[in-house]
This record gives sequence, structure tokens and C-alpha cells, in this order.
Amino acid sequence: MSKQQPTQFINPKTPGYVGFANLPNQVHRKSVKKGFEFTLMVVGESGLGKSSLINSLFLTDLYPERIIPGAAEKIERTVQIEASTVDIEERGVKLRLTVVDTPGDGDAINCRDCFKAIISYIHEQFEWYLHDESGLNQRHIIDNRRRIMKAIHNKENIVPVIAKADTLTLKEWERLKKRILDETEEHNIKIYHLPDAESDEGEDFKEQTRLLKASIPFSVVGSNQLIEAKGKKVRDRLYPWGVVEDLHYENFRSERLKRGGRKVENEAMNKDQILQEKEAELRRMQEMIARMQAQMQLQMQGGDADGGVHGHHV
Repeated sequence: MSKQQPTQFINPKTPGYVGFANLPNQVHRKSVKKGFEFTLMVVGESGLGKSSLINSLFLTDLYPERIIPGAAEKIERTVQIEASTVDIEERGVKLRLTVVDTPGDGDAINCRDCFKAIISYIHEQFEWYLHDESGLNQRHIIDNRRRIMKAIHNKENIVPVIAKADTLTLKEWERLKKRILDETEEHNIKIYHLPDAESDEGEDFKEQTRLLKASIPFSVVGSNQLIEAKGKKVRDRLYPWGVVEDLHYENFRSERLKRGGRKVENEAMNKDQILQEKEAELRRMQEMIARMQAQMQLQMQGGDADGGVHGHHV
């Protein structure tokens, strides 16, 4: 019996509209309607700013009623696992965000086995996912697999970050970054590395990718305070000497890394020039603070005016 050759069409283009060209749009509409799920586990000592970082990333408040325990309560405290879920919508796209927090991690005097509760929780979520995946109703499986550092680096992606980076000097930050990279290499911990840019990408994109890869571990600054600047509300950390916008802080770090690899032509800069630059920067910060104070004063006056018309509510 001879084998039939598949029929080949001379013109693969359809003479009319069939409809499969709209398949990507249908998949897009289905995905947007269903929404997305994202689960993130944050691990670190109390007071590192984990909650502030998550709130800054997703512009939400996950723990509005959280009570911070005192020092006496932390002495006998063990690692707990707390999962908080919030539904966020942005431009019609829904996201169900689940943040798994680990209060108590690193708070005890003996932290030798503090990671065991975290690993046990990870394995438990794997078991639940496998159970649901093996069942009959696979349509509404909730992916509870977590991202975590350290002991499960061979199972999940690890993205190391330097929390509260604005509290470090430049030298402290450089030493801490080097120590993190050295320790991950020493202990053979596999951290997530951004993929290289494709050869057909533009030079700007390639340079941006290179800078991002050089910025690991990322330096982060979190803030829950909204301040109006230049006509828009941004999340800032306000200091007596100036303002740090959390979205721009990593840009500063990246720019510093970019300059750090180049040789400075004139290392012995004139002292008078340095003082002039510092004075100009100080004046700029003072003007910025004055503008912000003026805006806050106008807002307070506007609030008082509204209260005078409508009365005060108790």
C-alpha cells in the first residue's frame, strides 16, 4: 500500500475572512475576564519593611489593621505563616494578589530551625496543588506555589533585594551588595538572572537589560505616604533634607552602577567646586520642600473652608 503524500496548496492565503486571525484577541479577552493570580512570599526579620515594599509595588494597603507586637512578645515568638489576599483592578484587568508573610522569622534568640516551618508550608502547598491537579475539576485550580529564598532555591525563583536601602550610605550599600553576591556564590544559591536581550533588539533595550542585570540585588525603598508633586500623587519618603521617590530610587542606583565602572578623569576635584555643588543641591531641596509645604498649606486651607460650609462631622 503506497503512502499518500499530503496535499500542498499553491496559495496558502484564504480568499475571505475565516476568523482565526481574531484568536489572539479572543484569548486576550478571556484572560482579562478571568483575571490573573499572583502569589508572593516575603521572608525577612521584623522591621525590614517587607509590608511597605509590597504596598509600594502594588499601590495598596494589605495590612490596614495589623498590630505590631512589642519586644517582650517577640522573645518566645515562633515563625508563623500568614496569607493575605486582595483583589486589585487596573484598567479593567483584575489581579488576585496573595502575599504570604512570615512574621517571627529571625526574631527568636535561636534561629537555627526557623526555616523549617517555611519549607513545610511550601511542601504543603505543593501537595495541595498536586491533589487538585490530579482531580477531576482542574478548571479552577488555585496555584498556591510560593516564591521563597534560601533552602528552596532549586524549586523557585529567588530575587534578592536590599530593603530600606535609603538608610545605607553608598559605601555600606556597595559592601552589602558585594557580600550578598559573594555568599550566594559561596553557598551555591541559584538566584534569578534576567535573560539576555535578543540580537534583533535595539541598543537602548540591550543597555537597559545590562543595567538591570548589574543592579542585582535590587535596592528598594518603600513608602505608604502619598505626596502631590508636579501635579501628580507619588509615593515619597520625606526627610528634613529632601524627598526620595520610591519609583526613582532604583534609577539612581542603576545610574551609580553605570558610572561606577568608568574611570573618573579628575578624582581630585576642586574643593570649591564640590562646595558649590553641595550648596546648589541644598538650595534645590529647600525650594522643593517649600513648594510641598505651600501645597500642603493650600490643601489644609481648602479643607478648613469646606468644613466651614458643610460643618464638622464627628
